[in-house]
Amino acid sequence: MKAVRVFGVLIGLIVILAVAFPTILHSLGVHPVYADAKAYELPDRKALIITTSHGVLNAPGETTGDPTGVMASEFTVAYYQFLDSGMSVDLASIKGGEIPVDPQTLSRMIRSPEDERYLEDTVLQGKVEASLRIDDVDFTQYDVIWLAGGWGAAYDLGYSEVLAQKVSSAFYSDKEPVIGSVCHGALGLIRAQDRNGELLIAGRKVTGVSDKQVKELGIDVTSMHPETELRNAGGLYEKQERFLDFFATHTAVDDEQRFVTGQNQNSSHETAQKILAILDQRP
Repeated sequence: MKAVRVFGVLIGLIVILAVAFPTILHSLGVHPVYADAKAYELPDRKALIITTSHGVLNAPGETTGDPTGVMASEFTVAYYQFLDSGMSVDLASIKGGEIPVDPQTLSRMIRSPEDERYLEDTVLQGKVEASLRIDDVDFTQYDVIWLAGGWGAAYDLGYSEVLAQKVSSAFYSDKEPVIGSVCHGALGLIRAQDRNGELLIAGRKVTGVSDKQVKELGIDVTSMHPETELRNAGGLYEKQERFLDFFATHTAVDDEQRFVTGQNQNSSHETAQKILAILDQRP
């Protein structure tokens, strides 16, 4: 009888911990709410969110592995920040069509409020199922270009010549878009060039997921790691460190306010807000 009571207490503790775990993670720094967040009214502005098309966490030369893709909050947070500001928001991916969303990032333990909203939003779900192909999108027509991360981005964003060319052309367009990224999304910036053929982010403040976080998570099969690649491209890499970088967050804004980049999965809200603040200051 005593053993039954002890077992019941253990089960109860497990249930309580499971219910409380998302709150515990949030208190440690996962998906923080940006303290200086404001509501903006930016009608007639357009945003383009770009994601990976790669959905398998595989080692070089392999084709099988755990499912991956874009981290949900790394596109949902920005999408709803822009949408709620009155902007029209398009969703594109490297290959177009259905975007692979990392299933782990939609688990109850780690999903953000924006992820919850996405799961009830048939309009955004439709955009995810039939994303635009970047080849077919005119980047110069947007006020914001946002590169979402997730492990899948390590396989295609930094290798895409089309993406590099389109980011480069958009940078010099009349709209002078703010170019944002979060986590592995920064890999989409490393090949963009200026008019002199120099790398566009060289000498600019930038951030992306740290090598320390990648090592701590134990996922090293990907051939590109944002901190390393951003430094190699001449970027002035910044980051915040925590006891585990999974709980860190930082947003870097370059001196011209053209690049606004977030360190990791916790940085989307602040990064999107800082982009909106920049746009709000423009005529």
